[in-house]
Amino acid sequence: MVTDEPVSSEQLAGVLDQPEQTVIGTLESLAREYAAAGRGFELRSVAGGWRFYSHPACAPAVHRFVLDGQQARLTQAALETLAIVAYQQPVTRARMSAIRGVSCDAVVRTLHTRGLIEEVGVESETGATLFGTTRYFLERLGLASLDELPPLAPLLPSLDEVDDTGAR
Repeated sequence: MVTDEPVSSEQLAGVLDQPEQTVIGTLESLAREYAAAGRGFELRSVAGGWRFYSHPACAPAVHRFVLDGQQARLTQAALETLAIVAYQQPVTRARMSAIRGVSCDAVVRTLHTRGLIEEVGVESETGATLFGTTRYFLERLGLASLDELPPLAPLLPSLDEVDDTGAR
């Protein structure tokens, strides 16, 4: 549940310090148990790994949730990440995470799903995906172009406001 890619049984076995065949057996057993119980999620073996998915019968509710979520306010983390993309674009997830000091993967997915950011290329040195803001972002902020974003310098604290520890 904490990864956005299928996790191999080999990797899970390593993390759990268990034989891979034991892990595979447990995963298969859990998948059968979840299916028999009619849970709202499934555990599936896909693309060389295992991953949780919402149950197909729950698709209408999941769809409504995702669409309703697009109308919800952005979290502080999402706003911070969106500001990083707006001012630093094109920017990689790694750079966003480095600036914020925490992983931005879930927030990037949310912003992408809401149509506020998009993939704009690939960094030549690392092959990492580069992100930028969308026309929808400009529309939602009432801007004609990124040139209308306010400059950052006036929003930053002055040197007098920053003490020796770097706190305000």
